[in-house]
Amino acid sequence: MHILSFGGGTDSTAIIGGWVERGLKPFDYILFADTGGERPHTYAHIERMQSWLTARDFPPITVVKKTNRAQEVMTLEQNCLDSHMLPSLAYGFKGCSLKYKVQPQEKFVNRLPGLREYFKANGKVDKYIGYEFSEQRRWMKAPLEDKKYRYHYPLVEWEWSRPECLAAITRMGLPLPGKSSCFFCPASTKPEIGAMHKEYPLLFQRALVMESNAKLKTVKGLGRRFSWQDYATTLEEPTVTPCMVCVDEN
Repeated sequence: MHILSFGGGTDSTAIIGGWVERGLKPFDYILFADTGGERPHTYAHIERMQSWLTARDFPPITVVKKTNRAQEVMTLEQNCLDSHMLPSLAYGFKGCSLKYKVQPQEKFVNRLPGLREYFKANGKVDKYIGYEFSEQRRWMKAPLEDKKYRYHYPLVEWEWSRPECLAAITRMGLPLPGKSSCFFCPASTKPEIGAMHKEYPLLFQRALVMESNAKLKTVKGLGRRFSWQDYATTLEEPTVTPCMVCVDEN
């Protein structure tokens, strides 16, 4: 079984483009883990990709989400609000990615017919991940296999970095997907925070609510060394249009 971990951004989209150009056998599954807080342009990109994939006899993107024992969907944003904390990345950890990205995909795979028995018999699934060739620090440390998976990094194999990925997406006839991350991601740079403030002001306000709701001791806010609220005072107030409202609410 061959599964692509689809992040909704440039790298994983480029993998699909390169895969089709090489005439390789379609993936069995393309999995996107939705934290519930993705940026609107990412959700829009996934919708465009669905029709693009269908037209080429590829499986559609399967969206998976974190659930509790009662199978109720749990979002990262609500978890942070309920626990009065920020995403773990704000404290220097990567728990949010593990719990809301990796684990939902693994849970989906474990529930596929016959997979538990396959794993018990030491069978392994081939999983494809989008690390660019230029991200040597990441892929040099990335695992090649574990008890369940054999990991593959096609962009590294093809020696594709950002220029090659962008060119591939253009050849696919698709608009560039933009950055894929939660709208409240602590890894956001100040220019990205400013863009969020301008493009998605209602989502930006939700991020500030999360920040003000958190009981902080070791960090100043979503920016770790600075708060988004303080940084927002340096930004020009955006003009909210009905279109922005519709996009943010969806």
